[in-house]
Amino acid sequence: MGRLWDRYMGTVRADAGASAIPTMELRAALLALNGTGLVFSVREAGAGGADLVADWKVMEPATGTGLSRRQVERTFKVWMRLLPSEHEVRAMDEQWAVTRAGSPPGRTVQREHGRGPIRHVQKQWTFERDAEGRRRKVESFSLNTARDLKDPLRKTVLGAGWSWHGVRKL
Repeated sequence: MGRLWDRYMGTVRADAGASAIPTMELRAALLALNGTGLVFSVREAGAGGADLVADWKVMEPATGTGLSRRQVERTFKVWMRLLPSEHEVRAMDEQWAVTRAGSPPGRTVQREHGRGPIRHVQKQWTFERDAEGRRRKVESFSLNTARDLKDPLRKTVLGAGWSWHGVRKL
């Protein structure tokens, strides 16, 4: 059950022969991700039992027209606690979604909140005409939390010789 649970939670262990860098260097490496053009930001957590938190806010494209128009704003957070004695980063995922209605969207019609492993993938396409006049499908919106949010964090942690451990509570 351990390996299955680890896979579900997104736990990745560091290589056996990897030497771990000090805690302050790992913290600096995670905070340095801010200037690299990624879609999220990493900051000090301040409270809540975590050391760092990665935030990502996304406004999905609106659907519908008039009063039936809906637009969803999603906020993804990865709370990270650094455990120097075990050379492990414990990470808890959290998500909020607020659906607003109207044109412009103002009236809140639905709120959602969730914790645990977040794997949210969403794509939208539109049809356009190319130079020869043929219709083709073009991707107009893409959202992938694993690729865009968690992978850069996990690669930084594993590259530092630490393990990434997904948890439900910090």
